[in-house]
Amino acid sequence: MYVVGDVHGHLAELARALHNAGLVDTDAKWCGGTAELWFLGDFVDRGPDGIGVIDFVMSLSEQADASGGQVRALLGNHEVLMLGMHRFGDTHVPGAGGPRSFERSWLLNGGMASDQDRLTDRHVEWLTALPVLALVDDHLLMHSDTTAYLEWGGTIAEINDAVTALFAEPDLAQWWECWRKMTTRYAFRGPLGVAVADDLLGALGGRQIVHGHSVIADQLGVPPEQVDGPLLYADGTVLAVDAGLYGGGPCLVVPLPWTERA
Repeated sequence: MYVVGDVHGHLAELARALHNAGLVDTDAKWCGGTAELWFLGDFVDRGPDGIGVIDFVMSLSEQADASGGQVRALLGNHEVLMLGMHRFGDTHVPGAGGPRSFERSWLLNGGMASDQDRLTDRHVEWLTALPVLALVDDHLLMHSDTTAYLEWGGTIAEINDAVTALFAEPDLAQWWECWRKMTTRYAFRGPLGVAVADDLLGALGGRQIVHGHSVIADQLGVPPEQVDGPLLYADGTVLAVDAGLYGGGPCLVVPLPWTERA
C-alpha cells in the first residue's frame, strides 16, 4: 500500500512522483497492477491545478479498478473550504463571533479562482462522498492530525456517515464547523502525544496513525526542500507524510508499512 499527502494543485509533480514509484507510466496512466494507493486529501488551493489533480485521481481510480488495484482518497480540510466557498460564498457564518465566511477563509488560505471556475457537479458529487477516515492494514488514515473527528462519532463508520450527511444539508454553521474541526492540528505532539495517539487508536482501531495536513518541515524546523521522507514520531505510533509540496518540498509517495532508512 502507498499513501500520498497534500498535493495542493501540483499535478505535474504528483504525476512525476507516482511514475518514480512505478504506479503510473510515462503517459501518467495506471501501471501499478494490484497495488493500493490512498490520497489523504488537500488536492486543491495554493497550487496551479487543483481540479486537474482531482480529475487525475478520479481517472486513476477507474484505471486501477480495471486492473485489480485500488486508488482511494480521503477528504481534506481544503476540499471542505473549496466546497463551502462554492456553496455559501461570502455569506456570514452565524454565531462565529466575528466577520467569518467561507470566501474570506478561502482567500486567506490559498484559494484559486481557477479551481472554482472549473468545479463541476461531478466533482462536487465525488468529493462530498469521500470518507474522512479509513482503516487499512492496521493503519488509521486521516487527513488532519486531530482528535476532533471523534466529535462526529465513536466509530469510523459513524464519523464518515456524519460528515457525508452534513454535506447533504444547506446548514452553513455545520459546514463551517466541519472546516474548523479539520483545520486543527498537532494532537500527537508533545509530552502527551503518545497517550493521545494511543487513545485514538484504541477508539477507532489500528496500530499506527498516518496523516497529512501538518507540514513535516514545520514540525522539524527545517526548510521544506530538506525533507526527504515521512516523519515517524510519537514513539512510532504516528507517521506524517505532508512534505510541504506547495512550499518547495517533495511530493512523497510513501509505502506502508514504513521502515525508516538507516
